[in-house]
Amino acid sequence: MNILLNGATGRMGKKVIKKVAEEKDLNITCGVGIGENNEKFPIYENTKDIEEKVDVIIDFSIPKASLNILEYARKNKIPIVIATTGFSDEELKVIKEASEEIPVFRSSNMSLDINLMAKIVQEIARVLNDTDIEIIETHHNRKVDSPSGTAILLADAINEVLENKKIYTFDRMQKREKRSKDEIGFSSIRGGNIVGEHTVKFFGENETLEIKHTSYSRQVFVEGALKAAKFIVTKNSGLYDMRSMV
Repeated sequence: MNILLNGATGRMGKKVIKKVAEEKDLNITCGVGIGENNEKFPIYENTKDIEEKVDVIIDFSIPKASLNILEYARKNKIPIVIATTGFSDEELKVIKEASEEIPVFRSSNMSLDINLMAKIVQEIARVLNDTDIEIIETHHNRKVDSPSGTAILLADAINEVLENKKIYTFDRMQKREKRSKDEIGFSSIRGGNIVGEHTVKFFGENETLEIKHTSYSRQVFVEGALKAAKFIVTKNSGLYDMRSMV
């Protein structure tokens, strides 16, 4: 399977390159990125220069670059795996529209375990539907978006089974009022080099249940993206995510 890697010169892109080199059935044909190229395959700064034919695109970049490669994928009818996070609602709408023409796999977290966690907290919320729900996420000090896309993914999974009645509260400093039963609260912590930690807490009157996931290595995101690429390469147009595989 021939891959076009968007964000090839970035931290995650380099991890993808290293992992693909260990796989017999995968090959990175070309990439898109900025900066020095020390790889054996061409890395372009502009998609207009791409000449290679590929089977699938894997994107680990930033939202602006993701939408750029998405447009290339749409024009050339190439399946794409979007592992980038931090999209605005308007950008997510563009991704959804593109999925009507090509297969698009997008997940806020490429970890299989996180997506299993989403299923678990969804079932807990179905039963403990009268509890106060809070989500705490911790990431390294270089992460620019807050809360994390994974925290939103978990909240959306919970809200789905609660008929989307929950509202999301990101900053209580501005509210100065009693906590509403209708909210899901978010807390974001940034520091050091921690890859990612997410905790969902269900507060009852007399007891608290919490589910926690910790990522020790970014390698789980790479492995998830490659599994997604193998999954989506034969699919019809549509919007897919990790829940499509679990």
